[in-house]
Amino acid sequence: MSIDKSLRRKGRLVRARNVLKREERIEFLKKQDRWTDESSPIGLPKVRIPKTVVGKKKKKKTTEDEDKKEGKKK
Repeated sequence: MSIDKSLRRKGRLVRARNVLKREERIEFLKKQDRWTDESSPIGLPKVRIPKTVVGKKKKKKTTEDEDKKEGKKK
């Protein structure tokens, strides 16, 4: 019997998650200076995760492309 594709651990979780583990939330709060050593790990405040936008890469302009555009404008 084979393992379902969703249960394989090869690439792990590649997509963005909207829920963090307790350790990750504490690290995030430490970065924002909202966590002290006396704070309780139970009842942590919610943490907003910044969404990353995945888009297409822009092409780098070359001198040949610029020369072609200038030639058309004249």
